[in-house]
Amino acid sequence: MIGMTQIAWIALLVMSLAVVLAFVRLAYGPTLSDRVIALDLIGTLAIGIIAVYAMVWGLPVLLDVAIVLALIGFLGTIAFASYLERRAGP
Repeated sequence: MIGMTQIAWIALLVMSLAVVLAFVRLAYGPTLSDRVIALDLIGTLAIGIIAVYAMVWGLPVLLDVAIVLALIGFLGTIAFASYLERRAGP
């Protein structure tokens, strides 16, 4: 029978693989939008990894770190959207 700890480690492995694939998209993305979306995905996966790690080791203080990372990622996405809007012009 598989316990919660084993499931959490499997989740960490899968999210780590997703981070590697997102780095590939970040490196070889054909457009700037692809690269920014890949960077946003890496940030989201980092939040997930931190949350699972906090659950496995019983460290709820890491959830504060995940929340701050989410806020910074959101602000970065808003800044990029504003940049694209100004770049397109009237």
